[in-house]
Amino acid sequence: MRKYKVRKIKIGENKLKLLIATPKNKKDISDTPGVLWIHGGGYATGMAEMFYFTRAKALVKKYGAVVVCPNYRLSFKHPYPAALEDCYEALKYLKDHASELGFNKDKIFVGGESAGGGLTVALCMYARDKKEVNIAYQMPLYPMIDYRDTESSRDNHAPIWNTKRNHAAWKMYLKGVDTSSVPVYASPSLETDYKDLPPCYTFVGDIEPFYQETISYINNLKEANIEANVDVYKNWFHAYDMFFPFSKKGKIAIEKFEKEFECAMKNYSNYN
Repeated sequence: MRKYKVRKIKIGENKLKLLIATPKNKKDISDTPGVLWIHGGGYATGMAEMFYFTRAKALVKKYGAVVVCPNYRLSFKHPYPAALEDCYEALKYLKDHASELGFNKDKIFVGGESAGGGLTVALCMYARDKKEVNIAYQMPLYPMIDYRDTESSRDNHAPIWNTKRNHAAWKMYLKGVDTSSVPVYASPSLETDYKDLPPCYTFVGDIEPFYQETISYINNLKEANIEANVDVYKNWFHAYDMFFPFSKKGKIAIEKFEKEFECAMKNYSNYN
């Protein structure tokens, strides 16, 4: 994989940096997806360069995908809907530059961890409703999608992410939003219509705050006849795969994720 390229696209008065990673060796692009990978950080922290230690790097290095990572605006300065707006502009950029970047324009995938998973889900709903970009596949890993307490996020004291941090992050992200009418694009668990969303794969730990909202999301997709699968890992706290990628359990999860991605490359596409 050659060194990433950084490009800046203008959005109003803001400039959105995109980290663009392309495979070293070019090949037939018919099965090559373009992946928008969205970093985590509770909507308040993080950067596009997290690409290097997330699941996204292998998608380029091992499978020849093109990956674009947006350095979206963070909630400590720019609450909802800034991050979603930036990710949507990055999604449109990905679609419009498919030929230049070297991937099949009918294979646009979206994924990310934690808040990046939350933005993945929100973006799939937003893009479906806007009808400008068709997303062929989604990979929202342990997504942050419900601002309300759930069975697993209430009174959670697990490592890395817990109830206290979750409350603080949602308060920052939803600053200025009327909590009596939170938009589904801000907290996608509020959605009631799951029709026409892309097929989905995810995994989650059973002791982390986002366990219940992840399971509920997958169940809602299945009820809408959307192909969706989740792997649940016992005694995993939040982002376990990122902190312990070389552990036995970490390797198992990563291998399964990559297998699902490889299958999606071959089987999922949309006409754009």
